[in-house]
Amino acid sequence: MRLMARAADGCRLVGEAHGPAEAPPLLFLNSVGCDRRLWEPQVAALSEKFRCLVFDARGHGESGAPDGDYAIAQLGEDALTILGAAEVERTHLCGLSLGGLVGQWLAVEAPDRVASLTLANTASRIGSREGWTARMELVRAQGLEGIAAAAMERFFSPAFRQAQPAVVAEWRRRLTATPTAGYAGCCAALRDADLGPVLERIAAPTLVIGGALDVATPPEQAVALAATIPGANLEILPAAHLSNLEQADAFTSALRMHLEAA
Repeated sequence: MRLMARAADGCRLVGEAHGPAEAPPLLFLNSVGCDRRLWEPQVAALSEKFRCLVFDARGHGESGAPDGDYAIAQLGEDALTILGAAEVERTHLCGLSLGGLVGQWLAVEAPDRVASLTLANTASRIGSREGWTARMELVRAQGLEGIAAAAMERFFSPAFRQAQPAVVAEWRRRLTATPTAGYAGCCAALRDADLGPVLERIAAPTLVIGGALDVATPPEQAVALAATIPGANLEILPAAHLSNLEQADAFTSALRMHLEAA
């Protein structure tokens, strides 16, 4: 089922719903530089028992890419808009990297909408203001090709890049197809977001998944995140930043166990 909605500022939001309409909903939130297809392994495995909702974050895929800086609160409101289009009041959430920050925001600001939370390859603050500002400037000057090689080194471990060159090539293609304005707008959201001061307010059952080989959000950040969120569980996988692709079966298994427990 295709999902279409308009954000408060008119931005087009496009997504899909997979699975039985009466099944428990599970909303996935993608990373910067990735679209909703990031979650294909998990949707394929879980859509028999869950109503899996995926959508392209603003600036990505089929969704609109307005000029200007975006904010985590804006991206969180976009997620609530998609839930409205799907007629979902309360959902399980799974977000990776930028999507994990959005998930944290939703769990704090809209706790009644969140049944459980899975935070993958993320942190309460990702990177530095200087780093994101520099990346925005590079992308605006050179386009996404200017960062594509470095992004693939963050996305996937050396062993995975060697063993699965076709997968890496496909995600490089998807990255470089991202609108420059959209990628830069999401970089601004990452530049400004710091959820650390409010993490203790998260009440939803939470699973934190980290990657032992992740250089973008190193495993020690996953440990710190899990230690700060009350009652959170932690799983570290032998993967780089896109752990749900590199270790798809292990990621899905951990997610499924968390959902069933929640």
